[in-house]
Amino acid sequence: MATVAMFLGLVALVLINVPIAVAIGIVTLAGMVVLHGTGDLLNLAITMYEGTRSFPLLAVPLFILAGGIMNAGGISQRLIDFCAAVLGSIRGGLAMVDIGVSMFFAEISGSAVADVAATGGIMIPAMKKKGYPAEFAAATTSSSGSLAIIIPPSIPMILYGTIAGASIVQLFVAGVVPGILGGFGMMGMAYLMARRYGFAAGDPFDLCRLWRATKAASWAFLMPVVILGGIFGGYVSPTEGAGLAVVAALFVSGVVYREIDWRFLYRCCLDGVVQTAVVMLLIAASALLGSLLTEMRVPQALAGAITQLTSDRHAVLALLNLLFFVLGFFLHSAAAIILVVPIVLPLVKAVGIDLVHFGIMVTLNLAIGQQTPPVASVLIVTCSIAKTDIWATTRWNIPYISVLIGVLLLVTYVPATSLALVDYFYR
Repeated sequence: MATVAMFLGLVALVLINVPIAVAIGIVTLAGMVVLHGTGDLLNLAITMYEGTRSFPLLAVPLFILAGGIMNAGGISQRLIDFCAAVLGSIRGGLAMVDIGVSMFFAEISGSAVADVAATGGIMIPAMKKKGYPAEFAAATTSSSGSLAIIIPPSIPMILYGTIAGASIVQLFVAGVVPGILGGFGMMGMAYLMARRYGFAAGDPFDLCRLWRATKAASWAFLMPVVILGGIFGGYVSPTEGAGLAVVAALFVSGVVYREIDWRFLYRCCLDGVVQTAVVMLLIAASALLGSLLTEMRVPQALAGAITQLTSDRHAVLALLNLLFFVLGFFLHSAAAIILVVPIVLPLVKAVGIDLVHFGIMVTLNLAIGQQTPPVASVLIVTCSIAKTDIWATTRWNIPYISVLIGVLLLVTYVPATSLALVDYFYR
């Protein structure tokens, strides 16, 4: 009964626009006082502090900073020029360029919002100029931006790995194939939509242009090789890899290209500080909630109830997907991980679901949630850049969302899609 009251209180606070972290804190404090009195409040600050001092969490602000440096230092523009030289001549090619750039950018930043901020200001006006509807341009940029949390490195994977005790490196490896499938699936969908709606092809293919773009972007291509090669090769941890990403972005932007816009970089740093503060406040508040729920044995009770209802692994996978899909409509990705993963983890372990496999399922659900209103964090950012209506953009976005759902179902019921590389290299 106490759990139900806390959940309803949390929902009520969120519905009246109380920030999620604050709402979690209020509900948890009320629950602690009602169940145990004020004595437990003495350890409040210690519990919150301990929840945020995990070493892997240092990667969150560092990857965000790396993305900001890429935006300010000309790296993003060179990646766009290269993808345009390769794909721009195909019907719907400019949309494919948008998706391709997002895939490149995802290998460095780990943040969907950073991806959209990097590419949206360039690609959306370019697509409008070529006659693409503004809503289609926004939908393409938004959905392809969510590839940044599927293709490694990924900030949500870092959060999940920290909370679930799963290997972050193995999560990164497991995201490679689903991310590539999602990216090329979106390119195929963009081509089909371009043919259906009569979008024009770009400029004719020019081998000289491709050579110039490849030469200009060659240093940008080396960045994911250095960063992911270091992480996958075991030379650096994911957190150290995030620091390496910052150093590499500074070197390429400041020394090689010499194009850093310091004012723009300052704004990116401020945005990164705000994003990091939001995530850390969520983690601190959830540490309180997690300790209370564990004391009340809520996760164990939930696991027991579902396993009594069904012990079929495929049915449990379907229920978990449905849960995260619905939560994606209402919760930010970090909040969904922090709130829900600790509760369902005993169930996941009870039915024998691999933690890395489950982590990729969670990440894909969160990528879908970033595109589904009313919360739709990435979609909202993109629509603000494109100056389009969220619901009108969502209608164009449905085909891209269907691609992500298809990848989710494939990963869920064909675990080798995500685990084959992990099994080959690490098990």
